[in-house]
Formats: sequence, structure tokens, C-alpha cells
Amino acid sequence: KMATIPLGFNIDSPRWDQSTFVGRLKHFLNITDPRTVLVPEEELDRAKALVEGCRAGVVPPGSSQEQLLYAKKLYDSAFHPDSGEKMNFIGRMSFQVPGGMAITGCMLQFYRTVPAVVFWQWVNQSFNAFVNYTNRNAASPISLRQIGVAYVTATSAALATAVGLNLYTKRAPPLLARWVPFAAVAAANCVNIPMMRQQEIINGITVTDENNNELGRSRRAAVKGIAQVVLSRITMAAPGMIILPIVMERLEKFAFMQ
Repeated sequence: KMATIPLGFNIDSPRWDQSTFVGRLKHFLNITDPRTVLVPEEELDRAKALVEGCRAGVVPPGSSQEQLLYAKKLYDSAFHPDSGEKMNFIGRMSFQVPGGMAITGCMLQFYRTVPAVVFWQWVNQSFNAFVNYTNRNAASPISLRQIGVAYVTATSAALATAVGLNLYTKRAPPLLARWVPFAAVAAANCVNIPMMRQQEIINGITVTDENNNELGRSRRAAVKGIAQVVLSRITMAAPGMIILPIVMERLEKFAFMQ
């Protein structure tokens, strides 16, 4: 039996307590659910209409709280939080697990030759560029020229790091060569994200109080936020790109892997 919508229901209120780590974890697991990638475009559009209708106080008869919460989940997974525009498929956070996992696997597998390193680092940086552009701060627009410069700079940093370390580790223990992709990803993130979001650093970002009243713009807040994004991207990549090579190095000594 479907539950009824309680009085005072606010569709924009987080379902879990955002002052706790567990609450924030549940929130982001919900909106980055990879299964939402498979949802048809028509259903995403219906979810947006339902969310916007709920905000305006117009809810279709028979709508339950569960239906509204699921519509909000789809809306958060596919539409930009600032502009409300539908985001491109590749750049959605819900695509990060399947897309990023496939590319990371290829970078870890094809690392022995320079052409393979160049190709997969280029694919990874192209993917990152899509993600960073799609999830940019809509209040700080960035020109196509700035996007191009950020993309070329980050790709160059990744390739220079990967190719340079690849050649340097030819005579080093095999495990070090397996860690080259992680070094390249870390170097590229240190360049890609600040370049892609440079307008926020130059002009600052809007700062609000606890009641969402605008207090002004802050460049310091932008620098702090972007630095945390860079650190979190590198930290998220670390477990898979550091531990998996150790596991593979040991597994490949067994006959079934060979």
C-alpha cells in the first residue's frame, strides 16, 4: 500500500541528516546510483516535471511520498543543481562508477608500451573534462577557449608524467611501473580541475549563511573548495590504483593467470 504525502513535506529537504557522515554518505549513494543511468530520457523528464510541480504545490492525485522521493532521486542524478538543465550522459555522477571503473581498468592493464599509455591517458582526461565541465558551477561561466586550454594542459600533464615515468621505470621493479597510471592521474587532477574552474578562482563564489541569504563572493572559498575537490579526486583513485597493482603483481605469478 502506497504511503500518503504528509503535511509539510518538502521535496528539497535531504532525506538523511546532512550533519553526519553516514547521512551524507547515504545522500550521495542515492543520487549517484549507477542504475539511474539506464532510466529512459522520457522518465527523467517526467521526474523533473513532478519535482517542479511539487515545489509549486501542484502534485498529481494519488502521488505518494515514495514516488516523489524517487522522482527527486532521478532529478538529482540527471539535472544540474544550479541551472536545472539535463546533463550530458557521460558527465553525470551516476555514470562515474561504470565509466570510471572501465577506464581505470584499461589504464592499469595497458601500461607497458608508450602508445598504450598515451591512448588511455588521453581517454581518461577526455572523460575527466566531460565530468568537470558538466558539473561546473553554473554561476561562474567558462568560455570554450578556457575549456580547451584546461583540456590540453591537463592532458599534456598526464601524458608527460605517464610517458616520463614509464621510461624511467623500465629498469625498476615491475610494481613501480604499475603505479605510473596513478601518478599520471594525480598530476592531471592537479591541473585539470583548477583550470576548468578558473573563473571561480578569479571571480570568487557566492557565499551564503545558514538561511541561504547571500553574503557576497569569496575567492578564498573558491580556492578552498577546489583544493578539496582535487584532493578528493586523488584520494578516490588511490585505493584501486595503488592496491590493485599489488594484487595483480602477485596473482600473475600463478599459472591460471599466466
